[in-house]
Amino acid sequence: MDKELNLGNRSGADRLLNRELLERVLAAFGLCGPISTDLAGLNEVYAAWCRSVPFDNVRKMIVFRSRKEQALPGLDPADFLENWLENGTGGTCWPSSNAMYALLRALGFDARRVAGSMFDMGMINHGTVKVKIDGQDWLCDTGMLTKKPLPLTGEVYIGDDPTVGVEVEPLDGSYMIWIDFVPLEDYVPCRLLADPVDSVLYNERYEVFSRKLSPFNQRLYFRKSGPTGASTVLGNTRFSRTGDGLDAREFSADQLRDYLKNSAGVSPSMVEEWEASGSLDSTFNPLNEMPRPEIHGKRPSRR
Repeated sequence: MDKELNLGNRSGADRLLNRELLERVLAAFGLCGPISTDLAGLNEVYAAWCRSVPFDNVRKMIVFRSRKEQALPGLDPADFLENWLENGTGGTCWPSSNAMYALLRALGFDARRVAGSMFDMGMINHGTVKVKIDGQDWLCDTGMLTKKPLPLTGEVYIGDDPTVGVEVEPLDGSYMIWIDFVPLEDYVPCRLLADPVDSVLYNERYEVFSRKLSPFNQRLYFRKSGPTGASTVLGNTRFSRTGDGLDAREFSADQLRDYLKNSAGVSPSMVEEWEASGSLDSTFNPLNEMPRPEIHGKRPSRR
């Protein structure tokens, strides 16, 4: 880790991670000493990411809602990680997956960017990361936050963690991932479509496609993993799984600000910038984005 890792060209999504930033991220993760590039090491890094880095649209909303003439934030992995260290926010799938990819590559893992279709819509709308260890692929997804990498072995996998509902099935030469996204009642399918892909596709899907069509442009989405599973703030309502089912709590504007600062770990300055951009008002406005896609089929354990 004494040298910067060359991930391709030296700009944007392919920017290098230097050792100093890498060590600060690992320290923030609570990881000490060298990270092995075997499955134990991958489990360690991915679990730390899941408990530390949220999947959210805070920074995207700031740019999108304020109509600033600038690129959407975070696709540069150094920018993504520096922002997380300073402000406690992460990003949506394209920037967060790219940061995960860069981090794993910098640690010496054989990682690659891949892309899929969330809700199995037939179009590429989701970025994620595969890691090959001893000839087998493992999926490290920054949106699903499954706590441990998912095995892609050519066989059905049904997760055994009661706080994370996830199933994997081989399908048509690739894989379908089924994930329990609170507050949806049914597991959401995500079909892996393209492997590998490069930063050009990530940039096009994020900067061009997601500006036009995305569920993360109008209202707050903040998903973070915890000991009892991931909780999600969607708009002004926080959803979480409990032993008794789904718990939903609706926030006022003041309560939402307080939650972001004191429970979600977002810096006060970031919350203020988010509000000043018009994002708080937008979060409380009636939803006018695309309707939620219909879920077809059933996950393996329900057939």
